[in-house]
Amino acid sequence: MLLAEWKSDILLILLLCSSGSDLAGSYVGINIGTQTSNLPPAADIVSILRTQQIKHVRLFDADHRMLHALANTGIEVVVGVPNDQVLQIGNSQSQAADWINKNVAPFVPATRIAYIAVGDEILTTFSNANATQVLVPAMQFLHSALLAANLNFQVKISSPQSMDMIPKHFPPSTATFNSSWNSVMEQLLRFLKTTGASFMLNAQPYYGYTEGEGVFPLEYALFQPLKQSSQMVDPDTDLHYLNMFDAMVDAAYYSMQSLNFSGISVMVTSSGWPSLGGATEPDANMDNALAYNSMLIGRALNGSGTPSRSNSSVSIYLHELFSEDLLPGPVSAKNWGVFASNGTALYPLNFGHLVKSSSNSTGLVGIFCVANSRANSDDLKKGLDWACGPGSANCTAIQPGQPCYQANNLEALASYAYNDYYHRTQANGGTCIFGNTAMVTTTDPSHGSCIFAGRSGSSSSSNTSGGSTTSSAFGPGDALSQASKLQLVCLNKNLLYQHQARRNKQMAI
Repeated sequence: MLLAEWKSDILLILLLCSSGSDLAGSYVGINIGTQTSNLPPAADIVSILRTQQIKHVRLFDADHRMLHALANTGIEVVVGVPNDQVLQIGNSQSQAADWINKNVAPFVPATRIAYIAVGDEILTTFSNANATQVLVPAMQFLHSALLAANLNFQVKISSPQSMDMIPKHFPPSTATFNSSWNSVMEQLLRFLKTTGASFMLNAQPYYGYTEGEGVFPLEYALFQPLKQSSQMVDPDTDLHYLNMFDAMVDAAYYSMQSLNFSGISVMVTSSGWPSLGGATEPDANMDNALAYNSMLIGRALNGSGTPSRSNSSVSIYLHELFSEDLLPGPVSAKNWGVFASNGTALYPLNFGHLVKSSSNSTGLVGIFCVANSRANSDDLKKGLDWACGPGSANCTAIQPGQPCYQANNLEALASYAYNDYYHRTQANGGTCIFGNTAMVTTTDPSHGSCIFAGRSGSSSSSNTSGGSTTSSAFGPGDALSQASKLQLVCLNKNLLYQHQARRNKQMAI
């Protein structure tokens, strides 16, 4: 039955591809902060963007060097009005016109400025109460200036809001904005509705998880499969939430609905996961950052909606290009970047282009997923059984008599299986988690004739003969991998939840 269902879904996607359907307008972009002690020149930043095929960026200001460097690249840009400039613009229509004439008009159309983000979480983080009260007038004045410059059809205006504006995001159906800001929010939503702009939301499950102090499972925050006992269900709508990100986005939709506004799309202007934290921040680490961000990117590219808005895809800006070591606060606040200043990736991410490689290899040379030596033996055994079973890893090489077999060395056996699964599926959302018994490393675990996928020149099954697996010839893991590749091409948003739900049933361990 499963085989027939998978084939039916894949056939449907193929038909959609052949018909040339454009089923989703969502995309993944990236934030470029500047609070770093080693910020590369603008031309070098643009070179990194183009190499990684990143076609959407968000700037927190209107840096003229960046706007010039982005000209004629085809990269779409969100420019920001910093919080400390909002008061001046909101009190003076001439100041708003001057801002547009200096920071927008001279650069279009060569630079594809698509949005102006007025402030950033200004209602919840900025101490100047006068500025918060003139937020919407500032947006209106800027819009009038766009009209005068005949740019209103090219450039839209919105204002990124924090999840702190929604005191309780679960259950989503009961979510509302902080009532003390209702007057401002009603003005803001009316402006967005009139101009056809999106509601900008900074949705960070990292904070939702850490500040929840155990209320939510880590897997829920990281887009990982949940056990049946941990399923998150909205009791009022009976909608199942497989991850915290979707719940946050739906909470924004329901909050707008509580103020009698509908038909306004949500654009997530900041979401990510820190790769390093302090002694009291154990969940800010490289493995979790890789898991979250790879799944976040795949989610955006699949064009899927949310449980309550299945037909509304969500565009997402990953936070962020470079870590900002000059920011105040804990270690985690300074380590959200995914690239070093020289353009080297801190961990492998795929921004919307399928990796061209042989067989099942993802081409992640020099990156390996191995068992954590501190993991409990029973948990390692569960992870190994899942990888070689429902996960469809090729475990031939760790059978007795094969080159990677090590009797009574559970860590070595699990490492091979974990790594094989990871390299088969990472480009399509597969992660190195396995119930927190695995970790990513750049140290090659290959030895003798036992070659791990990821070594230069190797492929996922290069060291085995026969290439059979211990699972069925066409198991759910393989079917999902192939379907996901097609989804990335076709941007089909309706089938994602079908695949994801089936995957969760198979992956629960």
